[in-house]
Amino acid sequence: MRIRTLPAAVATAALFSSVVLTTAGPAAADTSVPISVGDVSDTVVDGAHQHLYISGDSTISVVGYNGKVLSKLTGLPQVSDLQLSPDGSTLYAAVTGADKIVAFDTATLTQTAEYPTGSGTAPRWIALTEGRIWFGYGDQWDSGLGGIDLSTDPAAVTLDLAGDHDFATTPRLFADPANPTTLVALDPGISSGPIIVYDISTGTPVIRVAADEGGFYRDGALTPDAQSIVVAGPGNRAVTEYRLSDLQMVHQYPVKDEPETVSVAPDGTVAATALDTENTGDTYVFPGGADAPASVRNLSDSWMPWGGHSTAWSADGSKLFVLTGSSDFRQLQTVTEPRKYVTALTVDAPATGTRGKTLTVKGTLTTGLKLPAGTPLNVVRTDLLSPAGKSLGVKALGTNGTFSFTDAPPAGSKVRYTVSYTGDAAHTASSASDTVTVPRATPALTLTNNKKTYTYGKNVVFTAHLGTTYSNRTVEIWADPYGADKPNKLLKTGRTDTHGNLSATVTMSRDTAVTVVFKGDARYAGRTVKSTAYAHVKTASSLSKYYRTGTIGSTHYRYYHKNTDAVLTTTMTYYKGRKERLDLQVYSGGRWYTTYSDYFSLGTSGKSVVNLGHPGSSGVRARVRTSYIDPSSGDNVNTTTYGSWNYFYFSS
Repeated sequence: MRIRTLPAAVATAALFSSVVLTTAGPAAADTSVPISVGDVSDTVVDGAHQHLYISGDSTISVVGYNGKVLSKLTGLPQVSDLQLSPDGSTLYAAVTGADKIVAFDTATLTQTAEYPTGSGTAPRWIALTEGRIWFGYGDQWDSGLGGIDLSTDPAAVTLDLAGDHDFATTPRLFADPANPTTLVALDPGISSGPIIVYDISTGTPVIRVAADEGGFYRDGALTPDAQSIVVAGPGNRAVTEYRLSDLQMVHQYPVKDEPETVSVAPDGTVAATALDTENTGDTYVFPGGADAPASVRNLSDSWMPWGGHSTAWSADGSKLFVLTGSSDFRQLQTVTEPRKYVTALTVDAPATGTRGKTLTVKGTLTTGLKLPAGTPLNVVRTDLLSPAGKSLGVKALGTNGTFSFTDAPPAGSKVRYTVSYTGDAAHTASSASDTVTVPRATPALTLTNNKKTYTYGKNVVFTAHLGTTYSNRTVEIWADPYGADKPNKLLKTGRTDTHGNLSATVTMSRDTAVTVVFKGDARYAGRTVKSTAYAHVKTASSLSKYYRTGTIGSTHYRYYHKNTDAVLTTTMTYYKGRKERLDLQVYSGGRWYTTYSDYFSLGTSGKSVVNLGHPGSSGVRARVRTSYIDPSSGDNVNTTTYGSWNYFYFSS
């Protein structure tokens, strides 16, 4: 259930490594990665193979240090507690739902043995000593302590080894080669549940000492010398260490909320997690021991998982692995500098400022282990003049963890002040920033030809004029013809001339929105100005089947016989779905009267042919025209264009 003390030679190397970590350069950043495991019963670290073994959901997940699930050992109903043999070659697992304990080769991940513990025993917790597996089994008052002697063939299973204690809940067990004659049991699920220390020197457990320390122990871990046990509880706000020789309290490691898990590194550093209902900090590391402040991290915004061992040190004690989140959103948190105190910077700059005027930036640097006044902080200003950042030098931390400095921002727009603390042997690095909005002046910007109308196909020059700016004299001119089939197009980009002008030509085949864009500079804001110009369609119409031409008054007419149909052919700029409107008028009593008006679709060539018919009587004067009406002609890409009248006369 825990990482046990390593063999002596390995433990020495681990302790040496932990010292080196405090003097080396910065470690890799902490990581948080999603991990595809569900409920968690236990977590064990295999340093030799760089694996985490995580039990839960009837599966043991074999996980790399990067959070990737490498393999799943399945078919293990209600698998719970895990133990790694002292040499790291074998992983033992209590398979509660199958009444057995199984063993896996850690090199091949294949099962090498299984040890049935008896029908209905439901073994849940295990501990290893030389040649034996101890297991806590049963449920509530039917719980007990059992042992498996691995020196016999087959291995001999013995139940009812609890001695004079009647367990109220399945006992949690702890053992370590550093104290080979000792087995520790917790009666965890009842308020009067004691801690029991057994002497196992004869192979049969004998109670050496027992004490009621408040019960409801959620987790536990032996110290590296196996002379003490650290338990999550009793009580809601402490992780407590008890000496095994007499079960006297040695230390209390305070946490703010209900403790959930505990893990002890090879050098004795205690780490614990708390439920953290107020989201103020969930992971505690005590690098200076119980009498020094804890380094507190808030690894998750959710409550920490409960009911399983989900916190473990790496085998060398350099990293701390913490599982957070719920079964459907589990995260593997890797704390790379667990013994360092977390620092948190805040930066508070004014919401707005004035370019060139002094403003004051304030902030705090907080940490569990107070930093001295004068601690250097690096300040960088990022703005339009220094997009990569400009150092404002080093500022000193005040006596109460606060700091302030002044600056006169030389540029407008968003000005960001970033304050950084580089960290030291005992503190993590941190950084924070805040942004000031510094208004920029609005430049003069105009564009010609707004709301003007042009004949179809005319080349029109649009001239942009830019007033005073600081450093940027470049503008862009864009043309966006009406109609979804024509994209907005950049016509020209460049610096304005000595008069502040830049021009571009648009061929007016459609209504067009022409836009000039100035993107701004450090002192003048960006600005966009638009002119919308309108274009007529190109249209022409002609009559056919007349027999001669002539004038009536000063107007030119086509002459038709009274029984001959007049035919009008129209050609107009084509657009998908476009129609031309035909208006027919007859002259009577000195006035023209509209007798017919309707819309006719254009072919893809832009042509429309309409038979106007004949009156059957002579002396009829008429006229006809075709027009594009925006938007009644089916679109709005051009402006309304009226065609010329065609005059015709029906004679005898």
